[in-house]
Amino acid sequence: MPSLQHRGVSLVELLVGLALGLFIVAIATSLLVARLQSHRELLLQSRLMQDLRVAADIVARDLRRAGYWGEAGAASATRANPYTALTVDAPGSESIGFRYSRDEHEDHGVDANEQFGFRLHEGVVEMLLGGRWQALTDSSTMTITAFSITPELQEITLEGFCATPCPPPSTDCPPRQLVRSLAVSISGRAATAAALVRTVRSHVRLRNDPVVGQCVH
Repeated sequence: MPSLQHRGVSLVELLVGLALGLFIVAIATSLLVARLQSHRELLLQSRLMQDLRVAADIVARDLRRAGYWGEAGAASATRANPYTALTVDAPGSESIGFRYSRDEHEDHGVDANEQFGFRLHEGVVEMLLGGRWQALTDSSTMTITAFSITPELQEITLEGFCATPCPPPSTDCPPRQLVRSLAVSISGRAATAAALVRTVRSHVRLRNDPVVGQCVH
């Protein structure tokens, strides 16, 4: 019987095999890195949007209380609501100041803990509480690039509110209800990904509408 001869792998075949193996490993590694990078970007985007929405919700929830006065129904006929002031420097302002009552028993005065506000300061949205500005957003996770508040005002004439007709050309009679709302926009950039920027917008309808003008008796 002829003897069986065993021939090993040549150096060229070994090098070709190693090259193919390294090529496959390189492709798999690049796909894995791309997948991890995509997953990381999705996580950063999700966290950024969540942080922006939380900040926008806090701003909207507190703004809706602007002008609240516990004794508005009982005292509005004799004294004006001291909490109606709403300070916005200009359309698209980066700050706003407002008031609302926090006392169970109205002391007929606006205290320091009843004055509130929001502003953009050095990449952070801050909230005025107890006379001090406190950070609302975390600068370690995101930088606020834009914070704008644009007021919108609509006047509704209270026809039939007065017992007697208003003499023309009266500018105060009949009274008018000021329906106030605010367009809030917050833009932020992820602290660890400068190219990742997102914006959250909300429309806040203020609940405590003031009434201007009066009936002529």
